[in-house]
Amino acid sequence: MRKKISVFRGIFSFSGKYTVLGGEAMIIMIRKKRFLRAAGVLAAVVVLGAGVFTAAGVLQEKSLNTAADGNWGLSFQEAGEPPVANATMDYLKKFDAYYAEDTDKKELFLTFDAGYENGHTAKILDTLKKHHVKATFFVVGNFIETSPDLVKRMVKEGHLVGNHTFTHPDMSEIATEEAFHQELSKLEDLYEKTTGKKMKKYYRPPQGKYSESNLKMAKKMGYHTIFWSLAYVDWYESDQPTREEALEKMVPRIHPGAIVLLHSTSATNAQVLDELLTKWEDKGYSFKRVDQLT
Repeated sequence: MRKKISVFRGIFSFSGKYTVLGGEAMIIMIRKKRFLRAAGVLAAVVVLGAGVFTAAGVLQEKSLNTAADGNWGLSFQEAGEPPVANATMDYLKKFDAYYAEDTDKKELFLTFDAGYENGHTAKILDTLKKHHVKATFFVVGNFIETSPDLVKRMVKEGHLVGNHTFTHPDMSEIATEEAFHQELSKLEDLYEKTTGKKMKKYYRPPQGKYSESNLKMAKKMGYHTIFWSLAYVDWYESDQPTREEALEKMVPRIHPGAIVLLHSTSATNAQVLDELLTKWEDKGYSFKRVDQLT
């Protein structure tokens, strides 16, 4: 039986039915259904002000620099505008890291996280080809090992394949350069063996978990760390959002310079991508790969 890697993103802010976690510095909202399922299962935390709300909703008094350590977090303020993140663009640029491009131009950077293959990636690639869109796919070792032909197709059709680590661990828990280097370099080696090409140096931390030391290590290896400014809960394979939910989340919140995160494991994404790209195009947006970030 194929091993599947559990993919849980960092903390987001969503519209819809909410459980609201309040703090002086930021309000981050999680859909109640997801929140309750996460409690007692996931080790996600929401960093708010001087404390940390765990997935079980318990406030722990702890001083954390949210710009340096923790889960990637977003708070959406206004439709069509970039969200407020728990690290600024200027701070991230010190480490060659991005969550969006600082621009007024209607351009976006479409990215997919590919933790495993479950039959939807080919349709996603077909849709991207139909729209002449070049995207970025962040892959893990399991994906390359089980789906080498899909990786080769990504490269052949002009998409960028980025590093999502070899085993998809919590990278914020990795303290040594040796261990950090191994997670990225093992995937580089596998990618080169599979495609005959060197992997471009773009890295996305699994689950959006990071530390300042991670950002420094990635930069030392020549990597750009890529977070995101727009995403939605699309990674539960057995509980997919509806078409309507996907469009409601992803169309109004698009903004100039957005780095969009979708999962290639999502049946909904495969179904709705054609319509989603069309709606973004109708709004005047063009598409770029993350190696075109400035």
